[in-house]
Amino acid sequence: MVTGATSGIGKACAAMLARNGYNIIITGRRANRLNELAQHLENNQVEVKTLVFDVRSKEEVEKAWHSLPEEWQQPDVLINNAGLAAGADPIHDGDWDDWEQMIDTNVKGLLAVSKTVMPGMISRKHGHIINVSSIAGKEVYANGNVYCASKHAVEAITKGMRIDLLPHNIKVSSISPGMVETEFSIIRYHGDKEKADKVYEGLTPLYAEDVADAVEFMITRSAHVNVNDMLLMPAAQASAVYNHREG
Repeated sequence: MVTGATSGIGKACAAMLARNGYNIIITGRRANRLNELAQHLENNQVEVKTLVFDVRSKEEVEKAWHSLPEEWQQPDVLINNAGLAAGADPIHDGDWDDWEQMIDTNVKGLLAVSKTVMPGMISRKHGHIINVSSIAGKEVYANGNVYCASKHAVEAITKGMRIDLLPHNIKVSSISPGMVETEFSIIRYHGDKEKADKVYEGLTPLYAEDVADAVEFMITRSAHVNVNDMLLMPAAQASAVYNHREG
């Protein structure tokens, strides 16, 4: 099961899972994109289910989940990818609606989906949860404030999951990418593509497929191996604030 599968890292992870022969549940808010992706993934001779919901609504999450046939309510892997950044202002100029959107999506949304899926994994004593975090979950940078806080929360939740689910034989991992060229910056800057493009100007960022490759490594380890966390950066980036741009 992959949340936020309509674009970027989620879409790339869904494609990777299909190549590995997984039947897949893809979720997102944009039904047309999910349907297009499902048709593409089915070319890999796998079965695909689509669920349209907003992770910010626990009621929508639960209703969508229970609409699945019972045999589909047993995912081996859950990739909590749905997340976003909204705004890049100093905290004293921050927009309350942006803050709520980030906290409700990145923190409460991840919890809503996980709480819905975890009981089945616990009863089966089997499963792997991968939470998509960020370099922002490890370092705070100027104007990142609440977004960084939301990803720090993902780090803490992941560690808590790992401890609490340990007796139930459930693997828990997080992956923390640096700069990835997806729709991320366009959303952050509220559709300002020129400003978004400047984020990656003069360097080669990560691409969604690079992150999916790393997730593939995580899910294909032996049963006795768990990758707790992976920090993935473009070669031109050393930290949240240090990068090298040509020209």
